Amino acid sequence: MICDNCSHYAYDDYTDEYYCTVNMDEDEVYRFCESGASECPFYDPYDEYKIVHKQN
Repeated sequence: MICDNCSHYAYDDYTDEYYCTVNMDEDEVYRFCESGASECPFYDPYDEYKIVHKQN
């Protein structure tokens, strides 16, 4: 699944589940679910080295 590599996909220790941290309103969620899009418009690949590049 594409969400597994997204920087917005986080683990919650309390519920023991993964969830998306993108703050979407009702209309955005509806459009996303109804469009049948195979890719999320908010997908941001997790790159731990991106932080290091900013520090240098």
